[in-house]
Amino acid sequence: MSSRGRRLPEGVELVSVQLQHGPVCAACAGSGTPVVLLHQTPRSWDEYRDVLPLLAARGHRAIAFDTPGFGDSAPLPGGASIVRWSETLHAALDELGVERAAFVGHHTGGVIAVELAAQRPERVSALVLSSTPLTDAAYRDTPPDESGVDAAQDADGLRRSRAHFYPDDRADLLDRYVADALRALPLALDGHRAVGEYAMEAAIAHLTMPVLLVGADADPYAYPQLARMRAALTHAEVHEIRGGMVPLPDGWPKVFAAAVADFLERVR
Repeated sequence: MSSRGRRLPEGVELVSVQLQHGPVCAACAGSGTPVVLLHQTPRSWDEYRDVLPLLAARGHRAIAFDTPGFGDSAPLPGGASIVRWSETLHAALDELGVERAAFVGHHTGGVIAVELAAQRPERVSALVLSSTPLTDAAYRDTPPDESGVDAAQDADGLRRSRAHFYPDDRADLLDRYVADALRALPLALDGHRAVGEYAMEAAIAHLTMPVLLVGADADPYAYPQLARMRAALTHAEVHEIRGGMVPLPDGWPKVFAAAVADFLERVR
C-alpha cells in the first residue's frame, strides 16, 4: 500500500533515502535504463502513477520523485527554490546509485529538470520538458496570471481552483490533486513562487543534450511558452498533445508515456 492508503500499481514500489534534512521519497518501476520523473506543483510522484508502469514496459527504470516538501519528502529548511530542490535531488540520486539518466519534468518539474541538467550535465542523457515555461527576464517581469490556483486552504476551495482543468468524467484525478495539495500546504504557493523567481537564462546554455519539448495545446499557462522554449533551444524536438491540459501525465498517461519512450529510443 502507498502512504496515501491506495494500492500501488503492479510493479511499482516506494523508496526513501535519508539526507541531512530528512527523507526524500520516490516511486520506482522497472529495471532498465533510468528515467527520472519530476512533478508539477503541488503534486507528488502520484502524478506519474499511470506513467511508471508504461515506461517500465518500454525497458526503463522509472523513478518518480516527491520534490522536497511535497508527497512524503521532507521540506528543506530555509524555504523553497529551484536551485536547492535540484541540489537535493542530485544528492538523492547519488544515494540511489543512479549515475546517469534521462530526466522528465512537467510544469514546475520541468523547471527543476532544467536546473538539474545545468548543475550536472554529465548526469543527463536526455531531457523531456513538458509544459515548461522559459523563466527569463521577460517571464519574471510579466508572469502568467495564476491568481486563485492552489490558493485555497481547504479541500473544497482547492477543488474549485482546478476543476476546470479536469474532464467532467475524471473526478478521481481531481481528488488525487486535492489530496496532494492538502498535504503540501503551505508549499503549494511556494512552488509557483520558486518558478517565478528562477533565472533560467544561464542554465539554458548547458542544455546540449537531446531535448524534447512537450506541449499541451489546451494548457492556458504553459502552451504559450512552447514557442519561446523552442526559440531558446533550437536543437530541441517538439511534440504537441492535442487536447492536453494542465494535468497531462495523469490525464493522458498513454500518450505522454509513448512520447517520452519514443523520443528516448530515438536518441539513445
